[in-house]
Amino acid sequence: MLAKEAKEEIIAKFGGSEANTGSTQVQIALLTARINDLQGHFKANPKDHASRRGLLQMVGQRRRLLRYLSKNDIDAYRTLIAELGIRK
Repeated sequence: MLAKEAKEEIIAKFGGSEANTGSTQVQIALLTARINDLQGHFKANPKDHASRRGLLQMVGQRRRLLRYLSKNDIDAYRTLIAELGIRK
């Protein structure tokens, strides 16, 4: 789970303001932070398949949001994936 301060920082960075929590960029950034946070958990607990299912659901949700963003605003998509370090 992300700390409240970390969430607020991500929202301010990608949303423009702290009230803009529903934008696609903010949602993708928050999912990416949670996915990266879980990677350490799976190194310590390789047999935790229930949490792995949740991770795969988050990855799928992020993939759908990225597809939506690439169709609607390709420039924002390119800058976001460059900042987050995802995709090729």
